[in-house]
This record gives sequence, structure tokens and C-alpha cells, in this order.
Amino acid sequence: MTLKEFIEFQEGIAIGEEYSFTYQKEEYWISQNPGACYLTRVRGSFTQEFETSEALFKDGTIEGRLLSEIYMDIEW
Repeated sequence: MTLKEFIEFQEGIAIGEEYSFTYQKEEYWISQNPGACYLTRVRGSFTQEFETSEALFKDGTIEGRLLSEIYMDIEW
């Protein structure tokens, strides 16, 4: 994913869109319900919950790394 795509990804999630993506051959989902955003690894259904999409991108991690640190290795 390019930086431009990552910004579009963040903007889409901010308006309520949901996405699946792959990082290091693992599938992940970003989903939403009113008042919550979720980052879920499909294998094992490991889920992190956040109050807002901003919090997801500020605090959400995959393998201990922030999404902003690994976006270039995300495939969607």
C-alpha cells in the first residue's frame, strides 16, 4: 500500500467503511459498530477494540507495530 492509499484507507474507515487486508500472509479485518472500531486477525479471531477510528490508527498494532509503521507492507 502506498502512502496515498494508506491515507484513503484511513479516510474510508473514518466515514464507516470496513476493509479486509493481508499483512505477512495473515488476513485482517477492520470493522465497526456504533461507538467502536475493531482490528481483527482472522486466524484465532484476535480482536482489538477502539472507541474511534482515530484511536485505532493511533494505538492499533499488528505484531507490536503500529499500522502507520507497516502500511507499505499491507496488501488490500
